Amino acid sequence: MSEDEINSQISAKEDEITKVEEKSAKAEASAEKEIEAEYDSQISDAETKLGDEQGLLDEAVEKSAEWKAKLAEKKGAVKTLTKEVANLKKAKGKALSNKLKDIANEKKTNIKALQGEIKALQAAAAAEEE
Repeated sequence: MSEDEINSQISAKEDEITKVEEKSAKAEASAEKEIEAEYDSQISDAETKLGDEQGLLDEAVEKSAEWKAKLAEKKGAVKTLTKEVANLKKAKGKALSNKLKDIANEKKTNIKALQGEIKALQAAAAAEEE
C-alpha cells in the first residue's frame, strides 16, 4: 500500500470517527429530551405533592405543639379540680356529721326536758292520790 492510500484510509477512518461522534451527540440529545419528557412532568407532580404534604406536615406539627400545651394545661386544671372535689366531699361529710350531732344533741336535750316534765307530772299525780 502506498502512503497516499494509507493516508486516505486514515482520513476515511477519522471521518467515520467524526460521524460516530456526531451520531452519539445526536443520540445523547435525543435521549436527554426523551428522558426529560418522561420524567419532568412526574417530577413536577411529585414536587407539587411534596409541597402540599410538607404544608400539611408543618400544620400538623404546629397543631401538635398547640395540643401538647393544651394537654399540659388541662392536666393541671383536672388535678386542681380533682383536689377541690375531694376537699368539698370531705367538707360535706364533716358538715353533715356536725349537723347530725347537733340534731342528736337537741333531740336528747328536748327529750330530757320532756321526761323531766313527765316525772314532775307523775309526781304531782302521785301526790294527789295520797
